[in-house]
Amino acid sequence: MENFRKIAIRKRIAMVAHDNRKVELLDWANSNRELLSKNSLYATGTTGKLLEALLNQPVELLLSGPLGGDQQVGSMIAEEKIDLLIFFWDPMSAQPHDPDVKALLRLCVVWNIPVASNRATADFIFTSPLMHEDYVAVQTDYSKYLNRVV
Repeated sequence: MENFRKIAIRKRIAMVAHDNRKVELLDWANSNRELLSKNSLYATGTTGKLLEALLNQPVELLLSGPLGGDQQVGSMIAEEKIDLLIFFWDPMSAQPHDPDVKALLRLCVVWNIPVASNRATADFIFTSPLMHEDYVAVQTDYSKYLNRVV
């Protein structure tokens, strides 16, 4: 049995960037400001403040990643409050919250959330016709796991 989740035309987009990738994310966001303005934005810490100032658009600010912001995004994904994650993470630097980053990326897979970890992937997602319409995502049925005998 498959489950489905409707992703509305107005996407709820979480945006995260490690320190060494913030400039790249801001440059990408500036290039995509028109499409971003048609969606609801959420972002962690400093990234959110920088995006809000750049885009002149409201961004729901979460905690900084190392202070729990990545976990807040993960919680919102599990609660079906985020439709897409743009997460420019730094593959060359260890982060104090690496376990949180891994958990966040895992939740994107569990809940079938599109995630862009670099500019090329973000460009592919944002130029997809699916960004401009409602989309029905197939969800894995976890009922056997939820109903297992413990």
